[in-house]
Amino acid sequence: MNKFWLRVLSIFILFSSLLPTGNVQAQNASTTSPIYIVQEGDYLEDIAYRFHVSQSDLVNANGIVNTDQLSVGQQLVIPELEGIQGILTTVNVPFGETLQSLSLRFHLSVDMLERLNHLTSPNELYTGYSLVILQNDNPPSQGKRVTLGEDQSLLELAVLNDTNLWTLLASNQLVSSSVVIPGDVVRTPGENDAGPGGLPSTITSVSVSGLIQGQTAEIQIEGAEGLSIIGSVMERTLNFFVDSDNGYIALQGVHAMVQPGLYPLALSGNLPDGSSFTFSQDVLVFAGDFLYDQPLLVDPATLDPETTVPEDSTWSELSSQVSSDKFWRGVFSIPVEPAYAECYPSRFGSRRSYNGSDYSYFHTGLDYCGQIGDPIYAAGAGEVVFAGPLTVRGNATMIDHGWGIFTAYMHQSEILVNVGDHVEQGQLIGRVGDTGRVQGPHLHFEVLVGGVQVNPLEWLAQVFP
Repeated sequence: MNKFWLRVLSIFILFSSLLPTGNVQAQNASTTSPIYIVQEGDYLEDIAYRFHVSQSDLVNANGIVNTDQLSVGQQLVIPELEGIQGILTTVNVPFGETLQSLSLRFHLSVDMLERLNHLTSPNELYTGYSLVILQNDNPPSQGKRVTLGEDQSLLELAVLNDTNLWTLLASNQLVSSSVVIPGDVVRTPGENDAGPGGLPSTITSVSVSGLIQGQTAEIQIEGAEGLSIIGSVMERTLNFFVDSDNGYIALQGVHAMVQPGLYPLALSGNLPDGSSFTFSQDVLVFAGDFLYDQPLLVDPATLDPETTVPEDSTWSELSSQVSSDKFWRGVFSIPVEPAYAECYPSRFGSRRSYNGSDYSYFHTGLDYCGQIGDPIYAAGAGEVVFAGPLTVRGNATMIDHGWGIFTAYMHQSEILVNVGDHVEQGQLIGRVGDTGRVQGPHLHFEVLVGGVQVNPLEWLAQVFP
């Protein structure tokens, strides 16, 4: 080969060595660092948040120049995890899991989960937490959930489930049987039980939704017939009702001004075999999105605590009652004439200032336009539990729809029902007025769930449960 072609070949080799090898090759990648493969819709900020690292550390670890130009399939080194190899992914922690149960579910040691997630306490694993795990495309069976009973040893439990103590200790990553106490849930070899690992096997699933200021939280449990369950969240008692052959549901309003953040959701009760259980896990309450009304001028007497406190107490006591009967079906109907169906002088949750005060008040219902004498209709079937005059709410009616669900109709010029009446959805129950704390005629419509006002619009659009 002559000198010319040797020179061409050397230049080609030089430039080839400088070319990138493709999107899936991580920059500055180390064979001892885990990686994440970029998915459709990923942003660098989101990836950093999910993996509990700073965006700047992620940029530096991967030599990223333009943070807006990630490509699907690109490999990113996740920093601060040197010595760990594999592909990382994240899953949202469901309700009913503990650090130990998640360790068994994903076949990673507790120590590994703590390191991957920079955990300092098991209590950090709230429902919805973005848990970092090593991807496993062929996970082995999780085994069957069993609960250690009162006065029962782990050896007895092993024998009753056709295994031995050593296998039971190994499959649950336990160093000693002394660390397991009555009520603890362990896994025995066998079936692939995908139920919540911190709860008894008779509870097959738990879902939690609606934890947003001003909305209706819905806690649904699937499990064996004969379960008896109670609970609490945000210092409110959860009342569970049978919704189907193996379904239990509790509905609870989230106060529009509750502080967003973590709150314990506690469950306890009795199982069909007579044994009891208890479990608690933090859930995250999110902030709502509310407007600010123009400052309002009202009669000072309607702001006097000597009037408002006892009236609010009466309202709270009435709406905190819980009937086991469920009267309503489907979505609630609009309580006014169709012409006013989307005419809202003020929306639910709007922050309010009265007579020059701070915006320390909020609008507890949805206002509908209307003129004095316009008809008001029941939003759903139920029983009337209040019908009469109040200082702030004016002429008001409250209807119990069962299961802790109530609607209320305020500022009426005329009430057309009495306490104890059963009403049907769409029945005429009153007429629009301007009584109480108002600046003009309208209907103030409330939906109360577990004694807490929630946004009526969700009940007018969504079926609960």
